[in-house]
Amino acid sequence: MSTLTLTLIRLSFLGLLWVFVLLALSVLRSDLRAPTMGARAPIRPQKTSGVQTRPSVKNGKAPRKIVITEGALAGTSVPLTDQAVTIGRAPNSTIVLDDDYVSHQHARLAPDARGRWSVEDLGSTNGTYLDRQRVTGPVLTSLGVPIRIGKTVLELRR
Repeated sequence: MSTLTLTLIRLSFLGLLWVFVLLALSVLRSDLRAPTMGARAPIRPQKTSGVQTRPSVKNGKAPRKIVITEGALAGTSVPLTDQAVTIGRAPNSTIVLDDDYVSHQHARLAPDARGRWSVEDLGSTNGTYLDRQRVTGPVLTSLGVPIRIGKTVLELRR
């Protein structure tokens, strides 16, 4: 191998190494600048105006609350209204999860006109799982089916 070729390979390897170091530093900088959620209350109730109406469901099996069964907020329940519930690390989420595996706007639970609830991943990095299946679009869920978001597991209950 010629000296010129060996020198070019060494320089390109050194250049790739510097690109990797700079990318790692930019990720660290963005993580350090992210707002911390530790001082905030973990649950932010939604404000509703007027009368709350809940869509009717056959056999009266409409979920009334979300119960967190695993994770830092295990045992917490959030009452459901006719509005969508957002889950993430962002302070304006309905359920704020302080978890490194949760995106700022991670997932949404929303009712339809018939009173059924669907879960939708909002483009998170680590995904949302409905009963061990990764959610790629809006998917209908029912009572007692585990929804995993990061280290947290949620269920719809009566």
